[in-house]
This record gives sequence, structure tokens and C-alpha cells, in this order.
Amino acid sequence: MDLKTFLQLFVLVVRALDGTIFVEGNLFDVDFSAQRENILPNSARPANSSRVFYGIMMDAGSTGTRIHVYSFIQEDPDGLPYLHNETFHSEEIGLSSYVNTPEEAGKLVRELLKVATSAVPRAMWHKTPLVLRATAGFRLLPADKAHVLIEEIKEVFSQSPFLVTSRSVSIIDGTYEGILAWVSLNFLMGHLHVDMKRSAGVLDLGGASTQISFLPKCQKTVNKAPTDHVAKLEILNTTYLLYTHSYLKNGLKVARLLTLGALGDADPGKKVFKSLCLPKNYSDNYTFGGITYEVRGNINGYNGYETCYKEVLKAIKGSVRKPYNVHENMFHAVAYYYDMAKDSGLIEGSQDEHVEVKRFKKKAKEVCGDKSKDHYGKPFDCMDLTYITALLTEGFGFQDSVGLQLTKKVKGFESSWALGAMLEYLHKVRIP
Repeated sequence: MDLKTFLQLFVLVVRALDGTIFVEGNLFDVDFSAQRENILPNSARPANSSRVFYGIMMDAGSTGTRIHVYSFIQEDPDGLPYLHNETFHSEEIGLSSYVNTPEEAGKLVRELLKVATSAVPRAMWHKTPLVLRATAGFRLLPADKAHVLIEEIKEVFSQSPFLVTSRSVSIIDGTYEGILAWVSLNFLMGHLHVDMKRSAGVLDLGGASTQISFLPKCQKTVNKAPTDHVAKLEILNTTYLLYTHSYLKNGLKVARLLTLGALGDADPGKKVFKSLCLPKNYSDNYTFGGITYEVRGNINGYNGYETCYKEVLKAIKGSVRKPYNVHENMFHAVAYYYDMAKDSGLIEGSQDEHVEVKRFKKKAKEVCGDKSKDHYGKPFDCMDLTYITALLTEGFGFQDSVGLQLTKKVKGFESSWALGAMLEYLHKVRIP
């Protein structure tokens, strides 16, 4: 099979069922047929004289800015590339936080580019594509301010030694982000082939948005879903209906503001926002999206799981939809699902641990009910764990006994939508 024919085998087309186009683009194709099912390279596979090429993807998230430097091996000019290596680095601040100081965003991007110049051989710089995709943090900004930040990033990119095009910097919508996360996970797991029955769903909890994407096992799930919750996905000349939706403002950090009643307040600088989810004597500032809020615990209220649960429901009721028969599908929970489980001691940091939903509830009750300390080191743990519990149960409709795979990496690679975005971009610019 020549490469041109191969690339035509895997085309991603996203449309609403009524025909309205949301996203349409050719995704860099991978042959997942039986004879090439193991798309990831064996760690002992030598590069020898094979061609190695690179791609750089920056993920401009709401609470972090990450860089992924991928290397691929092209063993045969007419064959398939293998994902060979990934260099990853993360800074725990989103570029959208610099909404009022865009030059600081530029400085952070320049610092991250040092990771790329170290990971990519100098001789390959001019032919290695450099890409940045911004997500919910940017989607929440006023359009004019987001534009200024994007222009600053473009200017920094233009001064870099890497391959930059007019498509290099953009803001992606939430639906597309969810689809790319699903593609990335199942690509790494080797599930994107003719038999899709083993494909896994993805629950992605970011700072400003959350996504759910899965291939329904029940046709009724598709029939009952709104048209903008279902996308057509064509893989190996077969059309699949993917349930996928992004909920802006339901990310972990924005959900805090919804719980506090602070999001969208006309004059947050002159108010104090209280919550029963916070330690009674807690008082501090909370900054998100360039805005600072004064927050406190409620000294006159009862701090506990039940009262906190009632508060966090404000962030979920009326905004998150339960997919029909969602419990029939196997899901990997990534990003803050994993991070909160690890940071709270729910898991011990295993890269892929199976956890029942009720364990999130148990941990939330434990943290919220602990009167022996004020949790000043992690004052939002009660709120965050309770929110995750409510999002999974009240929001998406998972039963307590449902198990989720808490995932950080798959086969040594970061489980992130960034890989899917990189693969698509490589095809668009005809690399290799």
C-alpha cells in the first residue's frame, strides 16, 4: 500500500446528524488492520537508517501550559510512521491567565520552546512543525482579549527556528477537543481498527471545561442524544457515531467559582464569597482567568459532605446531561480526575488504576468530615472531590459501582488530546 492510499483510509469527519458541519478535516492516518495492529514501536526497535521526524504541540490549557515534542519513525517511505518518543514538560499556569499582560504569555512560550530546541536535533528544526492549540481558558475570554494573546503567541512562533504556518496557532472548540482526546487514547491503546468493540470512552476534566466522548454500545444512546452530542467518525471506510460533548464552565477550577456564586459577578473585587465546602476559618484570595476573588469558609455553617454536595450541585444541575446507558461503556478518566485521586491519596500514583465511582464519594466524605485539621494546605479538596462525585453521578449518571480507569499515561505516552491534534496537523502540512 502506498502512503497516499493509506492516508485516505482514516478520515475524520465531524458533523451533526442534521448535516451541520462542526469540524471537517483529514486526520493523519494510521493503519490499524490486523497485520499492523501494534502501531506503537517495540522499545527495542532500532531506528537504523529509518527516517525520524518530529512534531511539537503546545497545549494552552486553562490551568497549565504544556509542550509535547513527539518523534516518529518512518521505516519505509510507503509504509507507516511509528510514534517513537515523547518529551513532555508542563508549567502550572495557563496562558489565558496573562489576559492583561500578553507579553508575559510570550515569555512563557519562549521558555517552553527551549524544551523543543533541546529535544529536536538542530538539523531538523526548520522542517519540524510547531503548533499551539488553546482550549477552554481562551474560549472563556472576551474575543478581543483572546485575539491579542493569540497574536502575541504568533509573533513568538514567527521568531522560532521551527516550521510555522498560518495554521500553527488557534483556539479549538470543546467538541473537537473531546474527539481528539478519544482518538488519542484509542490510538495509543491500539483500538482504532476494523473491530471497534474494544474502544474506550474518555472522561476529560480540565480546569475550565469537561468532555465526555465514547462509542455507544446501544443505539438508543444515539437516538436519545441531542444532535450536537453526536458526531460521525469515519475509520477504515466505516462510519461510527461517537457520543461527544464539551461542557464549558464545568471544569474543576471554574466549578469552584460556580459553587461560590462568583462566576460572572459584575464586581467581584468588592465582595466576599463564602462556601460550606471550605474550612470554617479559611480566608484567602482565589485567582482564575486574571480575576481575583476573596473567598472564605462559612464560620456559622456546618462543614461536611452533605452540605457541600448541595452547594456543588449548583454547578451541575441544568447544565450537564446524562447519556442513556452510559454505564455500559468502559471509560478512562484523565486530567483532574487522575490528579485529584492521586493528590488526595485515593490512588498511589499508578499510571492506570481501576477505581469505582463510590471511592470518590468515600474519599470526599473522609476529607469533608475531617475536623482534626483545617486542610489549609489543600483547602479546596472537600469541594473538588465532592464536585467530581456529583459530576460523575448526578451529571453523567454513573452508578456508584461503575469502575473507571484513572489514566495518566498509556504505554509511556501522555494521555492527552494533543497527540490527536499533532497527527492531524502533520497530515495537513504533508509531513512526512
